[in-house]
Amino acid sequence: MIKEIISPSNQNIKHIKSLHKRKYRDKHKEFLIEGLRSVEHGLENNAEFRNICYNDVITSSNRGCKLLEKISQRKIELCKINDKIFKEISTTDSPQGILGVVKRRYYDLEDIISKDKLFLIILDKLQDPGNVGTIIRTADAAGVSCIISLKGTVDIYNSKTIRSTMGSIFSMPIIHIETIGDVIEILKGNGVDIISTTLEAERYHFEVKYGRKNAIIIGNEGNGISNELIKRSDIKVKIPIIGNAESLNASIAAGIIIYEIVRQTHFQKI
Repeated sequence: MIKEIISPSNQNIKHIKSLHKRKYRDKHKEFLIEGLRSVEHGLENNAEFRNICYNDVITSSNRGCKLLEKISQRKIELCKINDKIFKEISTTDSPQGILGVVKRRYYDLEDIISKDKLFLIILDKLQDPGNVGTIIRTADAAGVSCIISLKGTVDIYNSKTIRSTMGSIFSMPIIHIETIGDVIEILKGNGVDIISTTLEAERYHFEVKYGRKNAIIIGNEGNGISNELIKRSDIKVKIPIIGNAESLNASIAAGIIIYEIVRQTHFQKI
C-alpha cells in the first residue's frame, strides 16, 4: 500500500530531514540512501528499510517503475510525495526521485576475527568522504573482512560517503571504535599483523611476505597514521614514489597495498 504525503510537517518527512545531521543518524542508527542504483543495491543486499519515498520523476522510466514494483512486493512502507517536498529532503542537486531510510547493520568484531583467514582495514582519522567511500568500495571488491573506523574519521553514513561506496555500504561490514588500544591487543592476540605505511619504513609494500591475518591502517590525508599506531604496528612499509609528488591520495595508497595482499594471498602460496 502506498502512503501519500502532502505536508512537509509530516512526521516521516521531519524524521528524514533530521537524518541529514550526524547526531540524529547516530541516535536513530539510520541513514539515507538516494537514487535508483543505491535503492536497487539496498534491496539486492536485503538492507532493512524503515521506509522509501518517491515522486513522479521515478515513474518516468521503465527502470524506475520496475523498482517501485519490487519495493511494493516487500514489507516496506512506500510514501509518495510531491516535487517540492522531495527537494527539501533530497541530499543531491539533481534528485532521481527516490530516497530510502535504512537501518544500520550491527557487526560483532569478535565473530569476525575468529575466522582462520582475516583481512581488516583500519581508518585512522580520515576526513574526506570521497576517500573513505572509495576505500570501502575497494575493500569490498578485494574481499576484505571488515573495516574499522576510528574516532575522528568522517561519518561513514553521510551522503557523500554513501554515494562514493557505489553500493558497497550494504555488503562491507563496518565497525566504529572509539578507542583503539584494546582492539589492537585483541587483534594481535588473534594473530593479526598490524600494517602501517610510513616514509620511515625500510621496506616497500611488495617486499614484505604477508600472512593469513592482516590489518592495514590507512592514515589521515594530511598527517598520516598517528605515531601511537605506527609504534604498535608489526609491519611498516612504504610505497615507492618515483616522480615529484610528495605523497599519494589516501584511497589510492590503500588500493595499492590492499591488492598487493590480495595478490599474495590469492594468487601465490604463502
